[in-house]
Amino acid sequence: MPVSTVSSLNPPRRLLFGPGPSQVAPQVYEAMGKSIVGHLDPFFFEVVEDIRRDLRTVFGTKNPFIHVISGTGSAGMETALSNFVEPGQKLAVLVSGYFSERIAEMGHRHGASVVRLDKPWGQNFSEAEVAAFLDKEKPHAVAFVHAETSTGVLQDPSAVTRPAKAVGAITIMDCVTSLGAIPINLDAHGVDVAFSCTQKGLSCPPGLSPVTVSPAAVEILRARKTACPIWYMDLKLLLEYYDGAHRYHHTAPISAFYALHQGLALVNEEGLEARFARHVKAAAEFVRRIEAANLKMFVPAGSRITHLNTVCVPEGADELKARKRLIAEHGIEIAGGFGPLAGKIFRIGLMGPLATEDNAALLVDALISCLHN
Repeated sequence: MPVSTVSSLNPPRRLLFGPGPSQVAPQVYEAMGKSIVGHLDPFFFEVVEDIRRDLRTVFGTKNPFIHVISGTGSAGMETALSNFVEPGQKLAVLVSGYFSERIAEMGHRHGASVVRLDKPWGQNFSEAEVAAFLDKEKPHAVAFVHAETSTGVLQDPSAVTRPAKAVGAITIMDCVTSLGAIPINLDAHGVDVAFSCTQKGLSCPPGLSPVTVSPAAVEILRARKTACPIWYMDLKLLLEYYDGAHRYHHTAPISAFYALHQGLALVNEEGLEARFARHVKAAAEFVRRIEAANLKMFVPAGSRITHLNTVCVPEGADELKARKRLIAEHGIEIAGGFGPLAGKIFRIGLMGPLATEDNAALLVDALISCLHN
């Protein structure tokens, strides 16, 4: 019997209303199907330069240093810590969720002296709290999460950067969930190092992690006394690949760069402010409908991530069963909580193409039907 040369792969069609990956636009899929070139081809570096230009706008920065790591958001986190925190240096981490816990764990593994300011999951940090902590600890670097995916809480960056600058510490900000869906404004907040991903607010497939570094932090990078312990994520080596002589470093995932290029083109076409406003409207409609159904939001108004909503599981409801029904009956994916919030919240994304008031209505109706029928 002849062997078929046609792939039998047939993934189910889903509406990705989870915390990531988010729905991918057809134009992005189309871009991924274009012919690849070599990773040292001049055309590839043209694509890279377009991406760097557009990422500056989305990050809200004029940093010359902005590059894309070949890896997911956790690779960006690892890159930031391994390049800017040397063994023995003090790293302060603001911990109130799963991904800030991950930062602290990575810091330990890189030999940093990690000190933590802990709050219960679902809370953010005031400037006064951060200032008192940093004044006591006097760290080399302060790391925090802008939009905590595990809880739905948004942190004011200036509440961290102002006290950090007062004690001479550099700041490392996790923008994995926020980039592309809400304002980042790195320069206005005075953030030194920031990293993100492609599969959430930018609505591209996972696989890349944008990283940007302020001029002052670049000088710190140049002055470090030891080599970055992770060769693959050594920003000094990556600069030799992406800038200047384009010296070979690794084989970049060309199709993923095409996807990001197209995803950013869609952001430009819509307009960044219009994109942010669309996400705000979708979130407002979602919250209105959730509260009209007598369900409760986990995070208080004013501290919520616009496009990543956390809803309390009502008493008597089975969170896992409801999510399984959403998949089976509606083709809708959302996520549950984990850590101390396991079984207590739903984590729901309204990002990218799905961030509309009509989709908010569709989602809430489907969720209610799976909770109560």
